[in-house]
Amino acid sequence: MNRFLPRVLLAPAVVTLFLWMIVPLVMTLYFSVIRYNLMQPDQSGFIGLENFEYFMTDPSFGTAVMNTLLLLGSAILITVIGGILLALLVDEPFAGRGLVRILLISPFFVMPTVNALLWKHMMMNPIYGVLAQVWLFFGATPVDWLTDWPLLSVILIVSWQWLPFATLIFITALQSMDREQLEASRMDGATYLQQLRYLYLPHLGRSVAVVVMIEMIFLLSVFAEIYITTGGGPGDASTNIAFLIFKQALLNFDAGVASAGALFAVVLANIAAVLLIRMVGKNLDK
Repeated sequence: MNRFLPRVLLAPAVVTLFLWMIVPLVMTLYFSVIRYNLMQPDQSGFIGLENFEYFMTDPSFGTAVMNTLLLLGSAILITVIGGILLALLVDEPFAGRGLVRILLISPFFVMPTVNALLWKHMMMNPIYGVLAQVWLFFGATPVDWLTDWPLLSVILIVSWQWLPFATLIFITALQSMDREQLEASRMDGATYLQQLRYLYLPHLGRSVAVVVMIEMIFLLSVFAEIYITTGGGPGDASTNIAFLIFKQALLNFDAGVASAGALFAVVLANIAAVLLIRMVGKNLDK
């Protein structure tokens, strides 16, 4: 009896978690193979893979996939490089280092919606935004970021929020570096660039892999920043897979096609996760 008691006590939590994951997945699978438009509730029935075909032949599909990959790759590149540079900058002791570290990681705790509103009205507004005032100070014409460079604007907004996460991971990793090894390299005449190449970057390899894996999983579902700032436009210029699913579900009222899109996003996320887990595993084995 004592053997099975822990399993019995864990059973309610396991069952609840299982239902919490399986029920939405089963419902999504069901709606993806039937015709179910909220504006035409009388026209329903099994249609097989037609919803998937409709979603993937949507004129916005190719642009959405490309925008998703550009957003993903650019944001990860910015946060990894910027995070390493910031972590190295605050790694050495200086007055007020604790306060600086707190300020560096604070943007990560800003909600995505608040983050998007802040950048839309405070930073990127072409009339009274901070960037517009900087442009005017140098005698240049302010840029209407959200209209002229919509995808780049979203990339900057997302990168600003995720940069503190990468910085925090790298700062933590640098704390475990062998200081005696660094001191020995200095005594042997190694320059800072040589230390960076042969000591710092190899030491941060595992941390970089972890940051890339976590960010890729979360950045595949970026939505609030796009909805608040550009609305996926102009046209489809800043539409990603998540926003395309939203358009099918709530703008076209087509739950069937939206469910098919959701399954496509799940498959895409799982493929990325498998590749990244293997990459992280290789780094951990080194």
